[in-house]
Amino acid sequence: MSRSSLVLAVLVWSGAIVHARDESPEVAIQPADVFQLEAAYDPRIAPDGDRVIYVRHGASAKDDRWHDDLWCIDTRTGEQRPLASSSGHAAQPRWSPDGHRVAYVSIDDGSPQIWVRWLDRGEVVRVTEYAEGPADLAWSPDGSMIAYTSFVEAAAAPFVTMPPPPEGVTWSPAAKVITQAKYRADGAGYLRQGNTQLFVVPTDGGTSRQVTRGAFDVTGPLSWTSDGRSIVFASNRRPDADLEPLDSEVHVVDVATGALRALTDRRGPDNAPTLSRDGKLVAYLGFDDRRQGHQVTRLYVVPFAGGAPTDLTASLDRDVQDPVFTPDGASIVFLFDDRGETKIGRVAVTGGEVTTLATGVGGMDFGRPYSAGSFTLANDGTIAFTATTFEHPADVALTTLAGVPPRRLTQLNADLFAQRASARIEALTVKSTHDGRDVGAWLVKPHDFDPSKSYPLILEIHGGPFANYGPRFAFEYQAFASRGYCVLFANPRGSTSYGEEFGNLIHHAYPGYDYDDLMSCVDAVLARGFVDPKRLYVTGGSGGGCLTAWIVGKTPRFAAAVAAKPVIDWTSFVLTSDAYPFFVNYWFPGPPWEHQDHYFARSPLSLVGNVKTPTMLMTGEEDWRTPISQSEEYYQALKLRGVDAALVRVPYSSHSMTNRPSQLVSKVLHILKWFEAHGGTDTPR
Repeated sequence: MSRSSLVLAVLVWSGAIVHARDESPEVAIQPADVFQLEAAYDPRIAPDGDRVIYVRHGASAKDDRWHDDLWCIDTRTGEQRPLASSSGHAAQPRWSPDGHRVAYVSIDDGSPQIWVRWLDRGEVVRVTEYAEGPADLAWSPDGSMIAYTSFVEAAAAPFVTMPPPPEGVTWSPAAKVITQAKYRADGAGYLRQGNTQLFVVPTDGGTSRQVTRGAFDVTGPLSWTSDGRSIVFASNRRPDADLEPLDSEVHVVDVATGALRALTDRRGPDNAPTLSRDGKLVAYLGFDDRRQGHQVTRLYVVPFAGGAPTDLTASLDRDVQDPVFTPDGASIVFLFDDRGETKIGRVAVTGGEVTTLATGVGGMDFGRPYSAGSFTLANDGTIAFTATTFEHPADVALTTLAGVPPRRLTQLNADLFAQRASARIEALTVKSTHDGRDVGAWLVKPHDFDPSKSYPLILEIHGGPFANYGPRFAFEYQAFASRGYCVLFANPRGSTSYGEEFGNLIHHAYPGYDYDDLMSCVDAVLARGFVDPKRLYVTGGSGGGCLTAWIVGKTPRFAAAVAAKPVIDWTSFVLTSDAYPFFVNYWFPGPPWEHQDHYFARSPLSLVGNVKTPTMLMTGEEDWRTPISQSEEYYQALKLRGVDAALVRVPYSSHSMTNRPSQLVSKVLHILKWFEAHGGTDTPR
């Protein structure tokens, strides 16, 4: 988003007018401010470490779209300049090995294509003409080729041959016959038949060439061998891959011949491979699949020539992400979440102790404080990464392999936050009444919080359920606090970043005893005396929506609830969700027709007869992860019982419910309006 687009004359929300330049420093973040927020994504540091190219992500009120532009920042001076902005989408920047060019994906002519820019001359050339969106860009070592992945549609013969219509008559479109197990996906809708394949294209112009073939998907990232002859990638090449989605292996393909060789062989996912610079080792991620709900992803290395893998992080008990070899090949740098905080870690290729190089990574999710972050590593050991706190979304920051204190290069929201007072956050540790386990939680307070006053409280619950919240920027919480609410969020049992045993406390049991963990957190805050026990509210999305519906079936203590995109009935969910082979095999002991009592006992629908709490349901009309039929089931059950209820259908929205920026604003305002209607506050601050 260009800086000029940030200056909006007037923004209108909920009947009030908010000027883009409010002179009062005591005005809190308001719902419409989402159109002024920006975040740094995918920071790519140059090989020599002197520049970082990153994606600047933001929203435009004029077209109600999310926009991505490329910016380049000098790591010594902090000087910034725009690099690419085309039709609101430019992403996936990748430096050439010599640092003189950058490749990226941009939409200039109606479809996403790969472009290459010569930085010294400013010349730009499009190097692909392919109709499908390219991803996973990777330069060859000599800079002559770019590898990428792209979808290839499979030709399908018609199931039946219809007689021809009369001349001049147009009959109904042909019926669509589905035979594959994986036939739709949230955010993509009903899928075309085909697979994601590996391609290479010359960087000086030429024709793309398909390297892999067959009814199997190639999964990035892609990693070239030092001689430029082969590429390493991950792929699930089982004939029943749609029904066994986690069983992938690391493969090597000969670029010239397409010949394949598997480097791994076990039941479980082997993903995210990357080669050491000398080409002797391949690092990758995975685990031995035990069909558990939560299984910690570990870091392995295997000789490129073949041999037994070595587990480098068996003692870490945290999920590892995005491994990268250090320039000398002696260690590997990676991301991991620890107790709700994303960190950059380092471990020797021979194993041993994990060293933390940086904390506070993330801030790439505007709405809620989920884990999301990225980093890259220069030849001199400088690390560029996305840095966040509860006070700001992702900025670009630098550290080094020596672990020096990070230096923040950008302050993308300084102009907005100079006019907005930020809500405060306090970390809590609460003992669960169920078994005495520690539950990590955070309490958000309005910027002008006064402990002598009485405040309403919103309990906001994360989804997943195998995910985590942490002290990261959360626009929704800032907006709630701007209306005078305290906001409580926590990582109950089942949350990631606390180890495999803690995560699997909900294996075949969710939502289980999360209720006890969350109520323990609510009670701990109530005991401090500044929250009104008659003005308690609860909301959450996806798994958090499921828990919201479960909670109001267990207790009438909340004045109102909003269950966003919830699971209500596990049987109908498993048999309508887009990821049904995964859910039935990993979250349950078997299919619902063999375990009917188990499925129903874990469903909020089993408790609907107890519900007295006014409850709003909110789901996207194009949500294929937790289909809107789940919300409709619960809404109709509540109506049959005479419970105060509302159903909010979000048009053109998938599971994220934020396909458009205005949908994020709308979500916040609907929640606030429902709570206001049931005793809450609606006073902008």
